[in-house]
Amino acid sequence: MHRLSTFLFFNVLACLGQTVQGSYIIHGRKAPANSMQYMVSLQNKWGHVCGGFMVRGDIVVTAAHCAEDEPKRVVLGTHKLSENYMSLNIEYFCKFPTYKSVGFGADIMLLKLSKEVPLNNRVKIIPLPTSSKANLRDGQICSVAGWGKTGTNLPMVDDLRVVNVSILNPQLCREIWGSYFPSNVICAGGYDTDKGFCQGDSGGPLVCDGVAVGVVSFNRNFNCKYPDVPNVYTDISKYLPWINNVMNTKKCV
Repeated sequence: MHRLSTFLFFNVLACLGQTVQGSYIIHGRKAPANSMQYMVSLQNKWGHVCGGFMVRGDIVVTAAHCAEDEPKRVVLGTHKLSENYMSLNIEYFCKFPTYKSVGFGADIMLLKLSKEVPLNNRVKIIPLPTSSKANLRDGQICSVAGWGKTGTNLPMVDDLRVVNVSILNPQLCREIWGSYFPSNVICAGGYDTDKGFCQGDSGGPLVCDGVAVGVVSFNRNFNCKYPDVPNVYTDISKYLPWINNVMNTKKCV
C-alpha cells in the first residue's frame, strides 16, 4: 500500500502542485479568432489557475482538482486574458461525489456562476456527449486548448492556444501507465508525439467533432517534455446523469 501511495503521489503532483502557475499548451498554436468561445479562465486573486468550458449560461465544467487553487471568478468571452472582457464570480462548486484526489479518477466539477450569461458572438456553449459511451476512434484527431506557457521555462502567454492530439487506445494507455490507472478516462496526446497539455491546462475540454468529450486531468511527474506517457482526461460521457441532475436541480447532488 505504501508503494502504491508513493507511486500515486508522484504521478499526480503534476496537476495538484502546479496549477497555480497557469496553463501550458505544448507545441500548439494561437487559437483562431472567433473560435472556442466556450472557453473560460478560472482565476483566484493571483490570476489564471485552470481552464473550463461553458455548457449553459450559468454552468462551467472543469476538473475537480482545480478547487485546490480556490478560484473565485471566471473570465469569459475573450481569447486574450488581459482584455478581461467579462468576469463573473463563482457562486458554488459541485465536485463529483466520489472524487478524492487527482489521479484517482472522477476528476470533474461543475461551477455555478453568480448570474446567467447571455449567449452571443463572444460567449457560447459547447455540447456534451449524448450517450454514456464516447464512441471515439483510435487515432481520431481532437483538440485541447488553454492559456499560459508554451514550454516549461518559457513565459506565460496572454492569448488562448490550441493543439491537436490523437486519441489513444484505452487498453494500450492502461498498459503504458502500468500498475495503477483510474477508470472512466480518455487518453490523448503526450505519447508518441511532442504535443499535449501540461500543469494548469487542467479543466479545459478535449474536443472531438465539436463535442466536449473529456476534461484535462493529469500527466506524469511534472514532465511535459513529450513524448512520455499519455495525457489523461476525465471521460465526460460517464458522468452525464450526474451533470444533468445538477443542472436540473440547481444544487450539488
